[in-house]
Amino acid sequence: MKLWAGRTGGEVDERLSAINNSIGFDSRMYRQDITGSIAHAKMLGRVGVISPEESEQIVEGLRGILADIESGKLEIDMSCEDIHTFVEATLTERIGDAGKRLHTGRSRNDQVALDIRMFLADEIDRLSALAKDLVSAFCEVAEKHLETVMPGYTHLQRAQPVTLAHWLMAYAQMLLRDIDRLSDCKKRTLVLPLGSGALAGTTYPLDRKYVAEQLGFNDITLNSLDGVSDRDFAVELLAALSILMMHLSRFSEEICLWCSWEFRFVTLADDFSTGSSIMPQKKNPDITELVRGKTGRVYGDLMTLLTAMKALPLAYNKDMQEDKEALFDAIDTADLSLSVLAPMLRTAVFHPDVMKKAASAGFINATDCADYMAKKGVPFRDAYGVVGRLVKYCIDRGTTLDELPLAEYRQFSLVFDEDVYEAIDLLTCVRQRALPGGPAPETVKAAIGAVRSRL
Repeated sequence: MKLWAGRTGGEVDERLSAINNSIGFDSRMYRQDITGSIAHAKMLGRVGVISPEESEQIVEGLRGILADIESGKLEIDMSCEDIHTFVEATLTERIGDAGKRLHTGRSRNDQVALDIRMFLADEIDRLSALAKDLVSAFCEVAEKHLETVMPGYTHLQRAQPVTLAHWLMAYAQMLLRDIDRLSDCKKRTLVLPLGSGALAGTTYPLDRKYVAEQLGFNDITLNSLDGVSDRDFAVELLAALSILMMHLSRFSEEICLWCSWEFRFVTLADDFSTGSSIMPQKKNPDITELVRGKTGRVYGDLMTLLTAMKALPLAYNKDMQEDKEALFDAIDTADLSLSVLAPMLRTAVFHPDVMKKAASAGFINATDCADYMAKKGVPFRDAYGVVGRLVKYCIDRGTTLDELPLAEYRQFSLVFDEDVYEAIDLLTCVRQRALPGGPAPETVKAAIGAVRSRL
């Protein structure tokens, strides 16, 4: 029997059931549904809406259902309309009429709003833990490469020298912001909608604050219309996950580039690589290509919910049932992406010699050469012009700034002396950039420590 049978007979065309039923995806919220119902039943008994004996009977029945589902003794009936129907029907079957009192003072509208908030709060904690593990992986690898010099890029052109550690910790900073966004989103997720009823509250003297405390919520909603129709917290989570996936995609793109023979900066472990069905020499970074591709799925999930919500009048509309599949897909995708990148990074082999060779060949110490002249009294803009001509001179002759004889330096400016070679040494260039946020080894080491403290 449908929970809403009464106004209609409850029997519907099988095609309506196919589009209406949600148990195929909302069954994963069984734990939250039962936990929320336990708190509701306790409150009903506490305020005298039902007897203490009925309240205890309901609570024990619900605990038994939860234990049986988790042990595998009870299988969720997928022919039910939704998880709420299944739990209530099973409860009534087990304890009799007392089970029919559980839904007193409650609508499926505020019940499902509660369930999804509880579910997302749990998932936020789990995703945050995975993101923290990936940040830890960045820190672990960075600590091994504080002086591994590599070219930093702008426009995909070699620009200035940095270190591999500095590059890795850039992604750690991105993920820290993602963790902050998830934490902030959780604050607005843990606002209790139960007590909003279908849209106009209820005449029963419910103790909403008690239920909020029982379930670990920060506050209660203050408008019943908004309580059942709000999905801002869900949109916000999808936006946060979209930004998170964008960061993972940027990292993945660079790993894809670095695995190529054109770069050869890194080799992924065989456990995290695939081959070609026809080209025996291939070792493909499919893992990062897939993360890059899955980012679009999460963007699509965000647009799905934004589009579903954009023209809905107050209060609840069945369109809002579309929130769960988008949310679950985004959560599962972010979960898988975070889970696979941490061990991939920890087992990857970076190639410092190749990185240093690339750094040596791109005139990425040209800015330091101009700074050398500026520190000797030459206006920076004039120094910039001199070094630009020096670079062109070197390119025409197939040499580098490091290899250019001092006599030829002095053809461009008499401020050049033997100390120019120390000034433009790549490791010197990196070590002198010791301002907070810079790539100097000691600065990056301190940054790693700061990140570990935050974690």
